[in-house]
Amino acid sequence: MPDLDTRAIHDGEPEPRVEGAVSLPIFQTATYTHDDPDDTVRYVRYNNSPNHEALHEKLASLEGTEDALVTASGMAAISSVLMTLLDAGDHLVAPATLYGGTLDLFDVSGEGPADWEDALTPNTNVLYAETIANPLLGVPDLEAMADFAEAHGLVSVIDSTFASPVNVRPTDLGFDVVLHSGTKYLGGHSDLAAGVVAGSAEHIDQVGYTLKLLGGMLDPQACFLLHRSLKTLGVRVRQQNETAQAVAEALDEHDAVDRALYPGLPSHPDHDRARSLFDGFGGMVSFELVPDASVDGFFDALTLPVRAPSLGGVETLITQPIHTSHKSVDPAVREEMGISERFVRLSVGLEGTEDLVQDLATALDTSRTVE
Repeated sequence: MPDLDTRAIHDGEPEPRVEGAVSLPIFQTATYTHDDPDDTVRYVRYNNSPNHEALHEKLASLEGTEDALVTASGMAAISSVLMTLLDAGDHLVAPATLYGGTLDLFDVSGEGPADWEDALTPNTNVLYAETIANPLLGVPDLEAMADFAEAHGLVSVIDSTFASPVNVRPTDLGFDVVLHSGTKYLGGHSDLAAGVVAGSAEHIDQVGYTLKLLGGMLDPQACFLLHRSLKTLGVRVRQQNETAQAVAEALDEHDAVDRALYPGLPSHPDHDRARSLFDGFGGMVSFELVPDASVDGFFDALTLPVRAPSLGGVETLITQPIHTSHKSVDPAVREEMGISERFVRLSVGLEGTEDLVQDLATALDTSRTVE
C-alpha cells in the first residue's frame, strides 16, 4: 500500500480530471439533472456530489476502512452515529473523561474493564471512546476496549480527533466506527467546520441514511477546503508532534507548572501504552499552573498562542477548558476530573519550536511576578 502522504494527495481524485483541473473544482449546485430513473439521484443533502464522493474515498483510504462520509461538524458526526446505532431505551458505555459536548449527549461511567462489565445492561449496544481524552490527554486501553466490545456484541465507536489517522488508525486496533471533528487536524487551518465517520460499508450506509434525514450534510465549499487540507495532513501533524514534544518537556521542567500532561512524556501515566499504540503523540499539551501563579498574568503575557477554542490549526491555540470545551460540565464533576481554573489546554501549531517554547516560558515567568 502506498504511504499515507501519497494516499492523502492522490486517492479519491477523479479520473480523468474534471476538465483537466489539477484541483477538484467546487460543485456549487444543490441539485443535478436526473434523466434516467434508474440512476442514483444526486442532491447536495444526500452528501453525494463529486466533492463529497472524492472526500469519502480519500478519508476511507487514510483510515483504512471500507467507506467514509463527511458531515457538517464533529458533533453532527457523533450524533448521527449514535442516533443510528441506538434506539429509544438503548444504552452505551464509555469512559468518564470525554469532550464536554459529547458528555452533554449522554451520561457516562467507568474507567476500566471491571467497570465496563458492571456497566453493561441488557440494552447496551455501543461502547464509545476517544483515542486521546479531551482535555486530560489520557490514553485508554484501546485494544482491551475493542476486544471487550466484540466479546459482548457491542458496536465500538471511537473519536480519534486528537490523534488523526497520521498517528493511529483505530480500526487496526479493532474498532468498528471512527469519528473525527474535521474542523481540527483534518481541516488544519481554522477555517472550516466538518465531521467525519469512517467504517464498514454497512455502517456508513446506515449512518448516511440517518444523516440524510437530519440534514447534517457538508456544503461543497467546505468539502473543497477539507479536500485541500487533507493533502498536507501528514506533514502538518508530524511537525506538530515534534514541536508538542519539545513544548511538553519545557513545561514539565518549569517551576510555574504544577503538572504537564502529554502522552510523549515518560511521566505520563499512559506513556508506555501510547508508545505501543501510536506513531506519534499528537499536538495537544495540557498543563496546570502552580497555585501562586496568576492565570490572567500568564495569558496576558503570551504573544504567539491565540486564546481561542478549538484545536489542530496551523496557529497555536490556548484555552481554559472550564470556559470552553467543559464549560457546560457540572463544576463538581470538573473538579473530580481534575479540570480547575488553573488547567490550560494548548493546541500546538506550526510556529518555530524555539519561538513557541520561549514565548511560553516568558509568560510563565511573568505569571509568578504579577501581583
